[in-house]
Amino acid sequence: MSPASPATPATLAADVAATLQPGFVGTSVPDWLVAAHAGGLASVCLYGDNISPDGGLAPVCTDATRRLPGILLATDEEGGDVTRVHYPAGSTAVGNAVLGRLDDPATTRRVAAGIAAELADLGIGLDLAPSVDVNSSPDNPVIGVRSFGADPARVSRHGAAWVDGVQSRGVAACAKHFPGHGDTATDSHHDLPRIDAPLTVLHERELAPFRAAVDAGVATIMTSHIIVDALDPNRPATFSPTVLSVLRDDLGFAGVIVSDALDMAGASAETGIPEAAVRALLAGVDLLCLGSATSEERYSAVHAAIVAAVECGRLPRERVAQAAGRVRDLAAATAAHLTASDAGALPPATTAADAGDAAVRGASPVLADDVVTRAFRLSDAARSWIANPSPAAVVQVGSVANLAVGDVSWGPAGLGATVAEPEVADGAKVAVVGRAMAPEHPAHAVAQRLRAAGHDVVLVECGWPRGGADVETFGGSPAVARALLAVLRGEVSVP
Repeated sequence: MSPASPATPATLAADVAATLQPGFVGTSVPDWLVAAHAGGLASVCLYGDNISPDGGLAPVCTDATRRLPGILLATDEEGGDVTRVHYPAGSTAVGNAVLGRLDDPATTRRVAAGIAAELADLGIGLDLAPSVDVNSSPDNPVIGVRSFGADPARVSRHGAAWVDGVQSRGVAACAKHFPGHGDTATDSHHDLPRIDAPLTVLHERELAPFRAAVDAGVATIMTSHIIVDALDPNRPATFSPTVLSVLRDDLGFAGVIVSDALDMAGASAETGIPEAAVRALLAGVDLLCLGSATSEERYSAVHAAIVAAVECGRLPRERVAQAAGRVRDLAAATAAHLTASDAGALPPATTAADAGDAAVRGASPVLADDVVTRAFRLSDAARSWIANPSPAAVVQVGSVANLAVGDVSWGPAGLGATVAEPEVADGAKVAVVGRAMAPEHPAHAVAQRLRAAGHDVVLVECGWPRGGADVETFGGSPAVARALLAVLRGEVSVP
């Protein structure tokens, strides 16, 4: 058999490599990753582990495009709370919950196109966004303000607009987390969530935004590590042929299926990452996200497990070739779009309407404060607080972020506009700021102490509202925090 035959071990090894998407630690590409790329690796994902000491991904992107020519670089740049390009200072863009509240798809499209322009400048061709999960559970610990809202129709139209905006700049978008992570109270980074909803509800709620994203031409869709009882009560979506057949056959998606990170507990706590990779490929996943701190040993173990599964007949050779082909096609198409963008030409996916759009290459996704504040919700107590002429102080209470967000600046503290609780001056009115403030959140105790000391206090929620806050901003990125400060100072009014 000739060396060029698709059944030769060398070609099998290359195809397996093309299905893998490792991360790595540091701002320079390790030698083992260069060797993996020479052996067929087509995509690499960038995380907080790749941020330079000065912030952002520019140094690692420069090194990756130099040492890994043609590689499909991916990252989670959602805007709002989840950012890599602006890590750790915080995103210049508002997040999805604010965009959903504004409910202007043209604005959503413009913000997404601006984000994609920044990614294209760095050579990043795959944005693992947007989250099109319908956040139907207010206690959701991992989605929250990453969602466009709790209404499926609103999430659908803004998800489609976000996809269109990103892909108008030649960057591939990724609708996530299929079939929907919004109705959970468990974080799949740490456990295995389960959704128990009737099939009719799933089609009307969870699946509707993915259907809209497919209709919008989304290039990739990411699976979630959750069990959906009505579809498959035994296997998480990432490992379920039944669930992924809904995506392929019912929704008609023909693009690349990407797994959520396989190092998450919901994916591999019981089986280990190599076995999880084999199961995901068997289910129909094309591109296996291996996680942020992939080592040479982990990569080699996953690669070897997949090769062994093929050689023993457990995993069809055709399934690996199909997945590898889809990934290579995406990498090639994205590289061509980015090259066209570098040359000053609009990518082929761009519509004629883009010629007059403000979100052209290099444009900023920042919205004016008086636009952002239209998304805010204020109580009567908050309006009275703003009218109170007393000097104002802002106290921000630390809030633990999920792993998708990481340790990124948020709220007024990220802008240097806060004081510690003991430093609040006598007679000052105080805004106590927190994020995802459940009843046990320490911000409530801080507010109670300050009220007991005689201060006029309002509680500000910068996460998904849980009830009890006087000001709800639906996000905490610096873009939202600036608008919040303008409201608290009485400089911008909220309708």
